[in-house]
Amino acid sequence: MRRILLLPLLLAALLLGFAQPPSPVMHAAAVQRAQELRTPVAANGRLRVCGTKLCNQHGVPIQLRGMSTHGLQWYSRCLTSGSLDALAQDWKADVLRISMYIQEGGYETDPRKYTDLVHSLIEQATARGLYAIVDWHMLSPGDPHHNLARAKTFFTEIARRHRAKNNLLYEIANEPSGVGWSRIRSYAEQLIPVIRAEDPATPVLVGTRAWSSFGVSEGSDEREVVAAPVRAANIMYTFHFYAASHRDEYLATLSRAADKLPVFVTEFGTQDYAGEGADDFAMAQRYLDLMASKKISWSNWNFSDDHRSGAVFRSGTCATGGPWAGTGSLKPAGVWVRERIRSADAFGGR
Repeated sequence: MRRILLLPLLLAALLLGFAQPPSPVMHAAAVQRAQELRTPVAANGRLRVCGTKLCNQHGVPIQLRGMSTHGLQWYSRCLTSGSLDALAQDWKADVLRISMYIQEGGYETDPRKYTDLVHSLIEQATARGLYAIVDWHMLSPGDPHHNLARAKTFFTEIARRHRAKNNLLYEIANEPSGVGWSRIRSYAEQLIPVIRAEDPATPVLVGTRAWSSFGVSEGSDEREVVAAPVRAANIMYTFHFYAASHRDEYLATLSRAADKLPVFVTEFGTQDYAGEGADDFAMAQRYLDLMASKKISWSNWNFSDDHRSGAVFRSGTCATGGPWAGTGSLKPAGVWVRERIRSADAFGGR
């Protein structure tokens, strides 16, 4: 696909060559345009949900691959110009998930600080041609209604400020738990109209029951969502898995759900559900193969140097400022996921 994107430029250069040699200025402009076309957003434009798929501006189903940050309150030091350049250019990622915790020392402690930090990271992702998932990372308490008023305030500002952008997705409830699907659905149906009043076009990602497992971790499954979907358009449902903990029942649920619902795996790891312990690359690959076959987009947890095995960088990498590119600073999980992001044929057109 990258060669195809460059063909019009090469043809134009050849045609101009019959008349006169291209000037240095013309050559530089052609190179710049070619580089612009090599970004995921330039290739795919504004995304929308079509049927059970995430589609690009031409209505073609695509699969995005990328990374989730860790909590901004702890690991914003890992999100530098150098690390984000590496994610876009060396890893060749499509998407950055910006994970802003609400509790645990996050947004509720200083809404202005964390809203501004999310703004900044959106701009930095945009400058690199990456898609950005704005992750309202509610975790504990598990009832999303606990943070509904905060979510309305936050997403109103985010949507108003960035609605002209074509590279955003709004994830409105990271991992609901301890409440039924009807309670989560009620939250979504109150928050989505607030977002739509400011930004009618950006896809919204809705967390599912039991830590975004479609209810499996609390004895249910995807049928409750299929039977009573959120009453809103241009939305997807999220699913999270950790390969060492979440085995065949979870994999089968994801497969069934994706045949009936638009699904985005906004978080997964190759370790246990806490993002630590030994990597189970074989099970994780089974998930990735399924997601590739059904064009389910994903982001891996997480782009930091946390001590747990799920953080891709070795401890101390962020404090010393890299190195970011290549594999020298990566843990085994980082080497594994970087290779799978880089293996894509082209942006989103998997």
